[in-house]
Amino acid sequence: MARPGYRLALFATALAVVVVLLGAYTRLTHAGLGCPDWPGCYGFLSVPMSEQAQSLAAERFPEAPVEVRKGWNEMVHRYFAGSLGLVILALAVQALRRRDAPGQPVKLPLLLLAVVIAQALFGMWTVTLQLWPQVVTAHLLGGFTTLSLLFLLCLRLSGALPPLGAVDGRLRAFAALALLLVVGQITLGGWVSSNYAAVACTDFPTCHGEWWPRMDFANAFNLTHHDIGPNYLGGLLYGEARTAIHVSHRLGALSVTLVLLTLAALLRRNGLGRLAALVLGALTLQVGLGIANVVLHLPLPVAVAHNGGGAALLLVLVLINYRLRQPARARHPASMTSSAGRFDLPGARP
Repeated sequence: MARPGYRLALFATALAVVVVLLGAYTRLTHAGLGCPDWPGCYGFLSVPMSEQAQSLAAERFPEAPVEVRKGWNEMVHRYFAGSLGLVILALAVQALRRRDAPGQPVKLPLLLLAVVIAQALFGMWTVTLQLWPQVVTAHLLGGFTTLSLLFLLCLRLSGALPPLGAVDGRLRAFAALALLLVVGQITLGGWVSSNYAAVACTDFPTCHGEWWPRMDFANAFNLTHHDIGPNYLGGLLYGEARTAIHVSHRLGALSVTLVLLTLAALLRRNGLGRLAALVLGALTLQVGLGIANVVLHLPLPVAVAHNGGGAALLLVLVLINYRLRQPARARHPASMTSSAGRFDLPGARP
């Protein structure tokens, strides 16, 4: 039976998915500086629309002409992110009030509150530091972290997942490795996005018609080389550095694919066929979207979906690691018996 707060956590998780997708849409429509200030827009609570408001905005920010569409893209993202922050605050308050209740997570909601506060700061710095790649990438990772922790909170509050019983320790270790590699690949994806390197290669599987084109890895991943101050909209790295970032992301995708295929095989061997199917489904979707981004030259719907696919793959790995490491206090033999038809158990084949 679900514990109090489960529905609110589930709503927050769904809202976090929307925020992640809106963040991707904002970046991909080059609207990260659609409002040159924070948390408002040209000093207003929303995008200035009237002639008088736009005249005032031009006086306040003469170097940043009002672009209504980009402004709304940015502000809608902020509105949803702000709403998510309030919901997470409510979850933290509820957890503190129920801290003595059996099975009530307290540290996780408080961690979520700390993460969302950090996210607000990174959101501000994204604008004030004019899309500095390090900050943009950290902001993207913060969004995925928030989503993952909310999903984990849902799992802990759901009360619907029976234990898996004895699980091979090597499978647990390999699942943890897979999760770390997916996080690393998402980080690479953020670096690709923040440096506008998604179309550095426009052919597949080669790049510029070569298997190993000219690349500058030193500048591509020199985190101290990027100075704070310039406007990074559109990116400042030259072609060979962007190519290095893009190819690194492809190589990372190949590594993750091999590891996840192995993980799926191990899960199936341990009688966890449905979890294996989730891995294969999410992986196939994400790889297909990544290839489509290249060969179709980054169409907006596909690019946004690729961000969503990354989130889905991450949540699948969070689910698998949670199931393999489910704490003993959450294990109820009765639920194992009644739910055997709905959940993977050792020795049960789909």
